[in-house]
Amino acid sequence: MHRAVVCKTLSLVTAVVTVFQFLPMLWSIHDATPDLNPFLAALGAGAALSALLFVAGRDADPRDMGPREALTVVTLAWVCASGVGALPFWISGAVPTYTDAFFEAMSGFTTTGASVLTHIEGNPRGILFWRSLTHWLGGMGIIVLSLAVLPMLGVGGTELLKAEAPGPIKEKLTPRVQQTALILWGIYVLFTVVQTGALLAGGLSFFDALTHTFGTVATGGFSPLNQSVGQYHSPYVEWVITLFMFLSGASFALHYRFLRGNGSAHWRDPEFRLYAGITVGATALVTGALLASGACDGLSDALRYAAFQVVSVLTTTGFVTADFEQWPYVTQFVLLLLMFIGGCAGSTGGGMKNIRVLLVWRQARSELLRLVHPRGIFPVRVGGAPVERSVVTSVTAFFTLYVISFALSSLALTGLGMDVLSATTGVAACLGNVGPGLGSVGPMDNFSGVPLLGKWVLSFDMLLGRLEIYTVLLIFLRGAWRG
Repeated sequence: MHRAVVCKTLSLVTAVVTVFQFLPMLWSIHDATPDLNPFLAALGAGAALSALLFVAGRDADPRDMGPREALTVVTLAWVCASGVGALPFWISGAVPTYTDAFFEAMSGFTTTGASVLTHIEGNPRGILFWRSLTHWLGGMGIIVLSLAVLPMLGVGGTELLKAEAPGPIKEKLTPRVQQTALILWGIYVLFTVVQTGALLAGGLSFFDALTHTFGTVATGGFSPLNQSVGQYHSPYVEWVITLFMFLSGASFALHYRFLRGNGSAHWRDPEFRLYAGITVGATALVTGALLASGACDGLSDALRYAAFQVVSVLTTTGFVTADFEQWPYVTQFVLLLLMFIGGCAGSTGGGMKNIRVLLVWRQARSELLRLVHPRGIFPVRVGGAPVERSVVTSVTAFFTLYVISFALSSLALTGLGMDVLSATTGVAACLGNVGPGLGSVGPMDNFSGVPLLGKWVLSFDMLLGRLEIYTVLLIFLRGAWRG
């Protein structure tokens, strides 16, 4: 492996993340709060790490960026970003230990939204803004961001992009990888501007509108309020956020084609139709259960609460407007299932992705038909076109690795003393980049009570989920480094 090109690329990515810490400093300066010095210290540490990596890779040739180098860069880039991003939380005293700070930063960059903060509103706005900004930076991808703003990463950029967005079906918007990155970030910024304006129109302050927008378009879920979005008690705000969560959970490639004039781009896509169908079906089921149980006064409230929570969990955003642990058990089970499904490929959402669910279902259907007609040929099709066998095999292997990761992590947490409900749903929430689970990590609780070692396990799960398992696990596979 060419270590020099890995170090040099990591230095540039680390520099990008470090520079963005200037933005929360503006809030610290404006409010004259004591978090300014922690940010200055974090900037210094980030700059030093970037400089050391740059020196180590000063003789790098960008053309040496191959698949192995790209896998290493992408995995370590998210670790470095979280390591540097954790410093303001730790140095300012917002969290008691570096483990908690790293957990919070990894949760932010991977858009998980699982938090260890017990009194969120007691922190300075600079810290809270950085917490939400980590969502926005990680939502479209740290490597995608770096490709968009650093032209020198263009050579080898295709390998980096494939390693960070390892979905089952690739879609390249333009021949040039940097142009693709700019298009994706352009749509991302457009959503950010429009939603911020809509929330400002609903009476939110600029700070609240921007931080909640960061959590929405990145499908992250960090809120500067103790009771999340539910603290506003505003149907308008909830419906605006519901809409943009849904849009952010869909493929940004579809949004690009729609904005280019293809009005039917979304509905002609089989994954989006499944995504929309699950959203509508789950919302209807939860609404009916809330009305039947008397948990809501009328249809409008039941529909609003159900739609918000279904979309929030399905897109792996994690915002909450109600304590759904008090809802009927059937609604909790529905939400638990949605944690595993997640958003669409090419979105900012986490989870297994709807396209994988669709492929597994059609593969199962194909195998059942083959049992009845042994000589028949039943290819797996998506959008009318047959899917390559290698793609189907890859998706099957992904599901297997996902289940194994879930089981081993749950075993580790229960071994550390956590109860089964909290451990399993906590792992599901972190592996799926969802945020809240059930039990002691439920929507009205947080992850501060998780044992220290358990927080490192869940941090690793967040990274696995965000990079969709393969990218992370391959660097530990000895055979990947041969040849």
